[in-house]
Amino acid sequence: MSSEPVYKRVLLKASGEALMGSQGFGIDVAVADRIAADIAEARQMGVEVGVVVGGGNIFRGVAVASKGGDRVTGDHMGMLATVINALALATSLRKLNIDTVVLSAIAMPEICESFSQRATLYHLSLGRVVIFAGGTGNPFFTTDSAAALRAAEMGAEAIFKGTQVDGIYSADPKKVPEATRFDHLTHKEVLDKGLAVMDVAAVALARENSIPIIVFSIHEKGGFAEILKGGGLKTVVSDN
Repeated sequence: MSSEPVYKRVLLKASGEALMGSQGFGIDVAVADRIAADIAEARQMGVEVGVVVGGGNIFRGVAVASKGGDRVTGDHMGMLATVINALALATSLRKLNIDTVVLSAIAMPEICESFSQRATLYHLSLGRVVIFAGGTGNPFFTTDSAAALRAAEMGAEAIFKGTQVDGIYSADPKKVPEATRFDHLTHKEVLDKGLAVMDVAAVALARENSIPIIVFSIHEKGGFAEILKGGGLKTVVSDN
């Protein structure tokens, strides 16, 4: 395992559910603080970090649509949930004296800056952690798609997808104990096998831009830094 990080610029995708901890809803500040500590560790290694956070701990747009509501309005509500999570994670990072900025795909200047690629690259050049809020800014796209899009825009060398388990399995290991764990897959294999890693649009966008996806457990303290050094438990999705 190298003491030098394998990647110099990465995009971390954390689900909203990860921020929930063992609570049934909302944000567990202790969990947000621990994820922030992992990001701070990466920054101390000299890695530039962008973060996309989901909103499922607060609201899911598809929940409105499934009950006959308007999907577009539901997705807009979900985007606002990601802004709440982004602000919470930024607060945890700032407590650790990590310079952090929140860029939102939806303009809300009283709360955070608006997203642009130029602003992203500027803040990264100053050593700031950039948290991307508001998804892609468009309905019908998930925060996974937002992660792949922002990774391409910021020139990330990898997308780190923090999940509830330590990699990609052939089935949900919590429901199917004999499920097979993969160490390496290609983007095509993920799409062909229909593995629920990220949605199809996100995986296709990552493949098109030759960005590896690294799936690991967001709950493993220090796991993010460990994998950045080339160790740790993970599944790597890449075409080489």
